[in-house]
Amino acid sequence: MPSTPFSRSLTIQFRVIGALLMREVLTRYGRHNIGFLWVFAEPMMFTLVIVGLWSVLHMGNSKIPIIPFAVTGWSSLILWRNMPGRCSGAVAPNLALMYHRNVKIVDIYAARILLEFFGATMSFAILCIGFTAVDWMLFPEDILKIIFGWLMLAWFGAAMALTVGSMSEMFQSFDKIWAPIALLMMPLSGAMFMVEWLPDAAQKLVLYIPMVHGVEIIREGYFGSAVRAHYDVSYMITTCLCLTLLGLTLTRKISSRVRSE
Repeated sequence: MPSTPFSRSLTIQFRVIGALLMREVLTRYGRHNIGFLWVFAEPMMFTLVIVGLWSVLHMGNSKIPIIPFAVTGWSSLILWRNMPGRCSGAVAPNLALMYHRNVKIVDIYAARILLEFFGATMSFAILCIGFTAVDWMLFPEDILKIIFGWLMLAWFGAAMALTVGSMSEMFQSFDKIWAPIALLMMPLSGAMFMVEWLPDAAQKLVLYIPMVHGVEIIREGYFGSAVRAHYDVSYMITTCLCLTLLGLTLTRKISSRVRSE
C-alpha cells in the first residue's frame, strides 16, 4: 500500500529529529568516557547533591521523609528548567543545518527538548528505583498520577522552551533577562515546599505559578494520603496550551527570518 503524503512527511520529520538528537548527544557529550550516559548521569548527580544537602540540613516537614521529598522536588525542577536553558541561543550553533530543506528551527528545539526530557526522566527513574531497592524510599502510592504530573511538567517545560528559545533569537539581550527570571522561579516552583505548609494568603498567590501544580500532583502520587496536595489540572492545561501557542507562533516568526538570511 503506497504511503500518503502525510505519513511520508511524518516519517521524514521523525528522521530529522532523530538525526538532530544524535548530533546533539555527540556534540554535547562526545564519544569518550561514559559518553551518552552523561545524558542522565549529569542530572542524577545534581539531584544526589541536593538530596545530601537537604538530608544534612533536615529541610522539609517532619512528617515527610526527606529523601523522597528531595528527589521528587529537585527532579521536577531539573525537568522543566533545563529545557528553556538548552533552547536559548540554540539556532546560531545549528545555523548551517538550515540549508537542508527538511531541517526547521522547530526540529532543533524538539531535539533539545526531547534530550532533556529523556535525561531528567531516566535520572528520576533510576534514583527512585535505587533508593527504593535500599529501603531509603517507599514504593509510591499512585504511579499513574506521578507519570501524569511528570508529563504535565514536561509539557510546560517544552512550551516554555519554545518561547524562550524564540525570544532569545528575536532579542539579543533576552538571555540576560531570562537568567534572573529562571533563578527566581526555582524557589517558587514548589520543589522546596508543599503548598499546604504556606499561609492561606501565600497559597493563593503561589498557585498562580504553573509548575507548582505539577509538583503537587507528583508528590500526591508518591506520598498519597500522607500529604494534602493543592492543584488545579484545568489551570495548568490552559496555561500550557496558551504557552505552546505562543511558543509555536514565535518559532514560526523567527523561522521566516532565518530562511531569508
